[in-house]
Amino acid sequence: MACITHPFIFIVLAQLDLVKLEQELKKRWPYRDIWFRKQNDVWDKYSNFIYNIQEFEALLERIRETVDKHRLNKKHFFYYTVNRWYNFWSACAVEQVFIELDGVDAAKNKKDRLVDFSIQGIKFDLKTSKFPKGFGRDLDFAMSHQQKLIKWLYLNQSTGRRYHIENRLFLIVYSEDGDHYKLKAEIEWLKTHIEEYVESFDIYNLKRPHITETKPAYSDIIWAIK
Repeated sequence: MACITHPFIFIVLAQLDLVKLEQELKKRWPYRDIWFRKQNDVWDKYSNFIYNIQEFEALLERIRETVDKHRLNKKHFFYYTVNRWYNFWSACAVEQVFIELDGVDAAKNKKDRLVDFSIQGIKFDLKTSKFPKGFGRDLDFAMSHQQKLIKWLYLNQSTGRRYHIENRLFLIVYSEDGDHYKLKAEIEWLKTHIEEYVESFDIYNLKRPHITETKPAYSDIIWAIK
């Protein structure tokens, strides 16, 4: 999910207080990691206030107001909205971590939804993701067969309007206790993995997803395991 290119954003990414934002994101942890429905345009529109709210308590208040106004299922809309909010602001924080590093440049065209930044001149769309249960193989297999996982991610994530086969960089979070989603809020910890990756970045280590031979793309995985 791109942050700085989203049409509903009215902030400057560099102004994010990452310490404060990490604290707010972690307030989502007591709740289950569950979606009651797939994303859709109608409920996206109901919940688009997430793009202008960083504080969790303020988010809860807007959820209550929206449920009452539109007579929505309280539990379903709560999880739908907090999940969108959590994923979005985590993505914003991670993007900021990247673009503050030497060798990384923010996308010049803020309206380009396919590019978040470039590393040593190579453009990337960033995708932070939990280790995908749907991949059907364990972590050891995925780490030793990264190209297979990359191809699976291209084919099974970001469907519909979000789908594309341009360059993509995957930040995969994996927790030993199974609560992979919580690691998306560990911004300071994720920063160490991102810094290490950028410092050792080598274009010759990039992988090809081989979705189509007529349009080559380059990709890679940053593993964040705890």
